[in-house]
Amino acid sequence: MSRLFPSLRDRLDGNARRAVEVYTRELPEYREVTREAKARAAMLDFAVLLRRREVELGAEDAPFTEADLAMLRAFGAERGARGVSLAAQRRVLGLHSVLTLREVQEAAGPNDVDHVMHMLGWLSVQGAVAQHAYTEGFVAGQRRFLPVAARVRRLAGELLADGPAAAALAEGLGMPLPATFLVTVLRVTGPPLPATPGRGDALVDALLKHHPRTPMTWHEPDLFAALLPVRADAPVGDDADDPAEGPELAAAERRALRLADDFARLTGRPCSAGGTPGRPGRLAQAVRLAARISRVAPAEAVPRRLYAVRDVFVELGTTQVPQVERWLRDLGSRLATGPDLVATLDAFYRHDMNRLKTALALHIHPRTLDYRLRRVRELVGMEAGSTQGVRTLSAVVAAMSAGRWSPDPPAGGRP
Repeated sequence: MSRLFPSLRDRLDGNARRAVEVYTRELPEYREVTREAKARAAMLDFAVLLRRREVELGAEDAPFTEADLAMLRAFGAERGARGVSLAAQRRVLGLHSVLTLREVQEAAGPNDVDHVMHMLGWLSVQGAVAQHAYTEGFVAGQRRFLPVAARVRRLAGELLADGPAAAALAEGLGMPLPATFLVTVLRVTGPPLPATPGRGDALVDALLKHHPRTPMTWHEPDLFAALLPVRADAPVGDDADDPAEGPELAAAERRALRLADDFARLTGRPCSAGGTPGRPGRLAQAVRLAARISRVAPAEAVPRRLYAVRDVFVELGTTQVPQVERWLRDLGSRLATGPDLVATLDAFYRHDMNRLKTALALHIHPRTLDYRLRRVRELVGMEAGSTQGVRTLSAVVAAMSAGRWSPDPPAGGRP
């Protein structure tokens, strides 16, 4: 005869105490909360009640009732209102899952195989339901504790980590998730921005005034990420009609460039902008690519364009081959010895190698331009307008404009 469920009932209090001890040991935020005797007692009561309902409903193969889910939402709301972070909330859900499986294993006897499998099947379904209710409550509690900018940053961080709470956070902010985002990463150049308290929230708050319904956050100390909705009319996860091209993506790119412009003005720093489309649930890969694009794209005081893979695929490729990178860096060092040669080549390529337009943009005589291009040939051994010159020197100019290299003496090497 199976003793699994009676054994779980007998262990309720001990298992609940162990769970609270694990939470307070593993999570500093929970340790801080439980310094109050009343809060610790409430956490213990909740742990006992949850386990009792899991045993009762699991034995009957019954779902959580609406009253059960309301209780879970209420406790989640209390945690959110206390300022517990989303990372700690996610961690405690994971710890609860691990502890619950351990409790089932410890309570099981040699004749309980069928009941153990039954309980594990029930937990796989109802555990997800319970976690969703708890997260809903947690997000509702955060609304009373956190300002909008902080909640937007948390949503962006959860989306970029492909986290499970993104949908609940988005719903709490009134930002329904689109089928596709344009993941935009802005790289700030120059000295690190001062890490003053509230700086991140203040910047997001200022940008939200002109770019509402846009999740955004600092992704790394020098990288700011924003997610511009591309397609809002298709269900999330729909793989039909890849939006990599088309008017919807073009419109999102224009919005992203306006955001980059506002960002550069607010920070007072040059920045480079890289972007790529991505779908919710797959944004971690997209933000990595957008970050790589931003690191090889030119930094500008006022960003002129949002760079995509199609614009910098050569530069992305060269960063993966150290020998090619050293060769291009050597050419850049040679060009740096000439008068304004890098700026001249930049203008030359941006104006499709048109001499008159390039000279006009540089405010120089066409003959002066010809002299500089001859000097390029003398220094690097290739014509700027030749096939080899365009392929090679445009990559050199892009790398130097992006600030990837500090001036070094020529190394004299070739791949």
